[in-house]
Amino acid sequence: MSNPATSRRGFLAGALAAGSAVAGSRAAAQTADPAITELQPWMQYLGDGVDARPYGTPSQYEAHVIRRNVDWLTADPVSSVNFTPLHELDGIITPNGLCFERHHAGIAEVDPAAHRLMINGLVDKPLVFTMQDLMRFPRENRVYFLECAANSGMEWAGAQLNGCQYTHGMIHNVMYTGIPLRLLLDEAGVKTNGKWIMPEGADASAMTRSIPIEKAMDDCLVAFKMNGEALRPEQGYPVRLVVPGWEGNMWIKWLRRIEVGDQPWHHREETSKYTDLLDNGIARRFTWEMDAKSVITNPSPQTPILHSKGPTVLTGVAWSGRGTIPRVDVTLDGGKNWQEARMSGPSFDKSMHRFYFEFDWDGKPLLLQSRAHDSTGYVQPTKNDLRAIRGENSIYHNNGIQTWHVNERGEAENVEVS
Repeated sequence: MSNPATSRRGFLAGALAAGSAVAGSRAAAQTADPAITELQPWMQYLGDGVDARPYGTPSQYEAHVIRRNVDWLTADPVSSVNFTPLHELDGIITPNGLCFERHHAGIAEVDPAAHRLMINGLVDKPLVFTMQDLMRFPRENRVYFLECAANSGMEWAGAQLNGCQYTHGMIHNVMYTGIPLRLLLDEAGVKTNGKWIMPEGADASAMTRSIPIEKAMDDCLVAFKMNGEALRPEQGYPVRLVVPGWEGNMWIKWLRRIEVGDQPWHHREETSKYTDLLDNGIARRFTWEMDAKSVITNPSPQTPILHSKGPTVLTGVAWSGRGTIPRVDVTLDGGKNWQEARMSGPSFDKSMHRFYFEFDWDGKPLLLQSRAHDSTGYVQPTKNDLRAIRGENSIYHNNGIQTWHVNERGEAENVEVS
């Protein structure tokens, strides 16, 4: 280790020199930085032992990283939604404790020992499964995004909510462990005239949706774990349906029954809600798939640029209910000039994708946008492109390009440049 180029000390010296070169004048020596020259409290005292936190929790200095709601959005929090803090996350996996919640009758606290899953209707053999029965079926691990159909819904008529947690936070992306639904349906034996399924939840709303049998037999899962641990109560414990790429209200939580039928049921959640009202007064129905979408998470209104001009990292997420995201473009000037972002991390089907764009900020105002391309060739539209087809009466399926304005102080706000 005598060679200074290969020794640990030489390596550290080289790293420090490189860091100084990147930071430039902003890294000018501060001769008496107490963070360096003085012992900090955590350096002088023993900390908690291994049993102090039997279920790990985030640092006290990350206490602000939480789901948040908008009080005036709904009449009652029991039938409401809160939002994932996308601006505080990186990579593609959403921690279980930060996955947004959407409830129609509050959180059902279900005893797994007393929970049953029934399959009935147009089947050869109606079945009832206990949780232990389900554990005997083959299982798979899949990473998928779950997005509420109303994500970004407040933005149809123009910029409304100031922060990507609120404009885009009705989404999360996790690894599900579950049983392919086709295995359970095959066990029951779907009759030849069985063309639809109707999953039902065990909560007080008895949430139901109609799903074509082709989708049920394709990639749906009956999931009991997310990110390696049991589902949280707010995410459907002990078992929920996973419907990859399709709107979140179809992912029935606290799954208790699956009925097989020969036609859709036209229940409440697919007639009075989760339809798209057009300008001519006609509503689009059964608009299941979530189109390609993206958002810049940093800088954004809740995460301004905190440094002066110079090297700056822009990052965000993109996803598509029809495949993967091979490319994301970003613009710093509201769409006049587009540049390709750098994709980083795994690229899973119907999953979030992380992108970065590094640039030298000159301290002037920015108009930041991102534009996703999915593996089918679909390109994320502007909001005006959507309005030209669907008007402004809709609530659901807004995948228009989002704009953040960043001023000279690095502060960002939600604006519209369409």
